[in-house]
Amino acid sequence: MTFLKDAKTPVKPKQDSVNPPALLAFMMKDWKPQSEALPKAHRHAKAFRSRREALSKKFPGEVLIIPTGHEQVRANDTHFRFRAGSDFFWLTGNLEPDCVLVMVPRAGGHDAHLFVEPNPGRSSDTFYTDRKKGELWVGPRFGVTQSCAYFDVEVARGLPELPKFLEKYPLSRVLRGVSASVDALRSPSHERPVDKELAAALSELRLCKDAIEVAELKKVIDSTKRGFEDVIRAMGKAKSEREVEGHFGFRARLEGNDVGYGTIAASGAHACILHWTNNDGALRKQDLLLLDAGVEGHALYTADITRTLPISGKFSKEQREIYELVWAAQQAAFAAVKPGNDFMEPNRRAMRVLAEGLVKLGILKVAAEEALADEKQFYKRYSLHNVSHMLGLDVHDCAKARQEVYRYGPLQPGMVLTVEPGLYFQEDDLTVPKKYRGIGVRIEDDLLVTPKGFQNLSKDIPSEASAVEKWIKTVSRSPSR
Repeated sequence: MTFLKDAKTPVKPKQDSVNPPALLAFMMKDWKPQSEALPKAHRHAKAFRSRREALSKKFPGEVLIIPTGHEQVRANDTHFRFRAGSDFFWLTGNLEPDCVLVMVPRAGGHDAHLFVEPNPGRSSDTFYTDRKKGELWVGPRFGVTQSCAYFDVEVARGLPELPKFLEKYPLSRVLRGVSASVDALRSPSHERPVDKELAAALSELRLCKDAIEVAELKKVIDSTKRGFEDVIRAMGKAKSEREVEGHFGFRARLEGNDVGYGTIAASGAHACILHWTNNDGALRKQDLLLLDAGVEGHALYTADITRTLPISGKFSKEQREIYELVWAAQQAAFAAVKPGNDFMEPNRRAMRVLAEGLVKLGILKVAAEEALADEKQFYKRYSLHNVSHMLGLDVHDCAKARQEVYRYGPLQPGMVLTVEPGLYFQEDDLTVPKKYRGIGVRIEDDLLVTPKGFQNLSKDIPSEASAVEKWIKTVSRSPSR
């Protein structure tokens, strides 16, 4: 086992028997020798190296420590499926738990030292006895030498070497909050602003996506469309939100790693609860279904799409009025997605359309200008959130970037952001005409900022009201793909 305190030494389950020495001896012999051939480098190894070089330029002469994290306990001795740390993966392409990247300065840059779990093969009984790391329990993995070749790093080392190795470098920047074990190798007093600067730098480097990242996002958006269509095919017979979640989740596991976040399958008034993930409500023909979901691909990039679907296939008059107002707000926000505009400009454009529409509907009793004033913001009663966040490896990507670079910074080519206005009329809100109460609508697309404007990466997922109705009609009659 490794030094890692987070990766707790497994407690021998009560149901296991004690292995007699004769069995251990029997298990250790007569295995085919392991191949000594080294794997080819990861197909995107050059991109990962380029990203490490970009980080290196930010911190010349400094030691940088970036861990990936560990499996998390779900209950007792079972764990959640591991998902690599986003920054670590972005720099290495490595999906294994417990690993740590240490970038050591040299003349002109840094050398990447990748610490991984050693793989002793059949030379140690751990392949059979270790539930957490043993190959007969969790499957094969690279060892140290193979990791060095596959991930194209200067040096690979076994994880047990990490504490001693870091003793040589008492001063370093650490990506904290990912691995308690790695954090503990540096005393709490060592946690200085320099660590936050490392986290911010990584987020800011990830703000603009390269061609590989854009291609991955396009793939998961395509998968997400198929997931939405799975839901549409089932919607006529489905009785519950849980069924909706299940149909989408099947597509996410079939074509990707998992869902990128907890699926929101909110029918009726549940759509007015922004992060409704209980998904335990009934589906009724007269209601809308707000489906906010995204497939996370094998390379960990995630889509983030919302469509609000009439379960019957047709919007009612009142549903359509609200839907078309939200759609108009989204179109106004789209027009503001271009280089040089600040990140908040799409939000300002969308909120103006919503406020003016709420006045026309008689819901806001003051002029739009008054409702939009910074000191009042009355429109937020019905639209609680801003319309955008960055998207990539995380659904809320690059969250450690500085405010002046993210929230108050200019949009730049390569950035990918959501545009997702919404209106939510609570069932008990007496300021809202009764005919609109319980209606919640959100429309969300994923946009790539281009040199001259934007590309809507999810444009093939219908969003205009009539197009949505036609889509439902067409898909519900078509076979699954």
